Amino acid sequence: MDSEEKHPARLSTARSRELGEELRRVRHGAGMSSVFVAEALGWSLGKLSKLETGTRGTSPWEIGTLLGRCGADKPTRDRILSLACETDVGSFLRLHDPSSDALTMLSVHEPAAGTVATYEPMVIPSLAQTEDYAYALTKDREATHARMTRQEVLRRPGGPEMVIYLHEAALRIVVGDAKVMRDQLLRLTLMGAWAKFSVRVIPLNAPSHEVLRNAATLMTFPEPMKPLAYGETEFATVFHDSPEAIEAYEAKMRHLDRLVLTPAQSRDLFARWADAYDRDSRS
Repeated sequence: MDSEEKHPARLSTARSRELGEELRRVRHGAGMSSVFVAEALGWSLGKLSKLETGTRGTSPWEIGTLLGRCGADKPTRDRILSLACETDVGSFLRLHDPSSDALTMLSVHEPAAGTVATYEPMVIPSLAQTEDYAYALTKDREATHARMTRQEVLRRPGGPEMVIYLHEAALRIVVGDAKVMRDQLLRLTLMGAWAKFSVRVIPLNAPSHEVLRNAATLMTFPEPMKPLAYGETEFATVFHDSPEAIEAYEAKMRHLDRLVLTPAQSRDLFARWADAYDRDSRS
């Protein structure tokens, strides 16, 4: 029986939105319309819609029924049911493999964000990388394509305001060769003029501080959705939405903003490094 009163509308969370997107992808992959699936399960269309947007809860049994109706295979069922049964403790991780992909989370949340602030200490942030730089860094065509797709999505009208912080050390570390670095630095120079983008450099002579050590990203969303932060390791991305974690990430971004060069100074630095790499590429 479709009992909306047992699972009323609620504020979506990062995890409920991810679960909803996973269910929507399974339905789309099966080539089934939302009307067909809702009728087949005896649900209202509103119930299915709210479940796929993360604004309603349901039981693991009902999720299993939905997955079965869409013909999901066992690995997909196990993965999604595991996600549905996760305990909300304010932090969760997604492995860097097809069975638990952090990019699924990012593809759900980044386009919906109002702002995205990201920092990298040793490499160019992925949201600012050229295709050649990304491939030289990862040696993975699929991962490179995914990064380029993320950039295209975020640059569409209505996308978030982007603030990209990077340490000057990242400009000095050669990824690929001098030509790859020249093109990457030219890209950073141009990005400073893009609408809703700000690319800023923390100079080498900035005062030492612990906030400079680790990469971090903070996303904010229109009310009433809560902010979401994350940091990457070699094998997983760790997401945080607890108030304590968000407060720490917000403090980190405020401190970074006090250390960075101005937009004009950052563009000048990018241009100087682009010239230096251009000379190296022709020598």
